Amino acid sequence: MKTRWILPALLFVLLRVPGSGQEPPFYFALLADTQMGMYASDRDFVRETANYEFAAATVNRLRPEFVVILGDLVNKPGDPDQVREFKRITGGISVPVYLVAGNHDIGQEPTPESLAAYRRDFGRDYYAFRAGPVYGIVLNSGLIHSPQKVEDEYARQTAWFREELAAARKSGAPHVIVFQHHPWFVADAGEADSYSNIPAGRRRPMLDLLGEYGVRQVFAGHAHQDSTGRYGEIEMTVTGPVSMPFGDEGSGMRLVEVGPEGVRHRYFNFSRMPDALSLEHRSPF
Repeated sequence: MKTRWILPALLFVLLRVPGSGQEPPFYFALLADTQMGMYASDRDFVRETANYEFAAATVNRLRPEFVVILGDLVNKPGDPDQVREFKRITGGISVPVYLVAGNHDIGQEPTPESLAAYRRDFGRDYYAFRAGPVYGIVLNSGLIHSPQKVEDEYARQTAWFREELAAARKSGAPHVIVFQHHPWFVADAGEADSYSNIPAGRRRPMLDLLGEYGVRQVFAGHAHQDSTGRYGEIEMTVTGPVSMPFGDEGSGMRLVEVGPEGVRHRYFNFSRMPDALSLEHRSPF
């Protein structure tokens, strides 16, 4: 009689073992360019508040494992009212939040003073975290894009990044994902230098370093549009903004699914938010 219960119980245990292929997908969300004050050129942040509150409410409804905000948290670096409003809304998000420094947070050319102000207001500007199958590495891309006034900080982050990539590989994490504000490139790794990307002189060596350590996913903001390009095995994804959009995709957020088949993701316009933790959109009409 006991044998009748052993096999079903064993089957139940096997189906729940992590890595057995039966685990549900792991989800996280990406927001970019909340940029409090952009619409009204810093006179107010009414529209950004409305958009960010909606994004925060959507995150709370869907409850992904975490959310990353991909820089340009405010529009005017160090503005106390914009910082306060950003923190007020962020404080209401019910899952872990990881912040990325953008050029509107630390200035177009970061200085020791602007970095100190960011660290005082928001915390670390480059760091790593582990969440389930994801080993996340957050870069301060402003130090890479415009290191002229902070060469020592740029060198320090670069050395740290190499060490962190080695630690990530040693950890055995299934997915090492890099989060930053400026994309390495928007459409093509060979594109000309522009406001929207990282200069080629520093772009190619870093892309090669990412490839050397097996990084397959990089997520960024900054361009206020949604796009995806490739460099070898690396997928470079730019996420559209919470604030003012420049592309046809409009303002929105990205949902990322990590599962047995790898990393998949989709950008959702605010008018077409998902009903649940899924990359599918099911219209009620």
